[in-house]
Amino acid sequence: MSARWDPDGYDGASASGAGDRLLAVRAAEGDEEAFEMLVHRHGPVALQLAERLLGDRAEAEDAVQDAFVSAWRKLPEFRGEAGFGTWLHRIVTNRCLNLLRARRPAADLDAVPEPAAPEHQSSPVRAAESHAAAGDLGRAMRCLSAEQRVCWVLREIEGRPYESIALTVRISPEAVRARVFRARRVLTEAMAAWR
Repeated sequence: MSARWDPDGYDGASASGAGDRLLAVRAAEGDEEAFEMLVHRHGPVALQLAERLLGDRAEAEDAVQDAFVSAWRKLPEFRGEAGFGTWLHRIVTNRCLNLLRARRPAADLDAVPEPAAPEHQSSPVRAAESHAAAGDLGRAMRCLSAEQRVCWVLREIEGRPYESIALTVRISPEAVRARVFRARRVLTEAMAAWR
């Protein structure tokens, strides 16, 4: 099951969001157990996002660890205007964006993980087709700029609204729309054989 952007959940607008604010205040005062609870609560979603953006589990784990270290250091600056989850999501996304920009040749993205088919529906032919399509998508994703890739993953995979993506990557919603549009065009052309 993939995590989808939920404005009433992950970003801190729910009851757990109120708990997150209290934990963040306590953690900012030096309470390591409070911060550990925040890590436990938000770590899996942050890791899933980083893995989708970077396409590599080990690199994603490092990025999330760096993001949590950064969050720990910046907690005194956290004002709670957005939920803790939204704030952390922005830190993770920016860390991944920096890593994507720093890549010399982009690493192969093993595609967006496709849900495993139930055994009765899978076949060697279907598995081979899925593997080939995933490889083609990975190669197509390398053709995107880091900015296009981040905007496309946040919109198409995470299901985030344009305004939320704009806040995360600190550009206008119109610029997000343009990057997603360009990414869709590149990916559509690259994957034309799979239609």
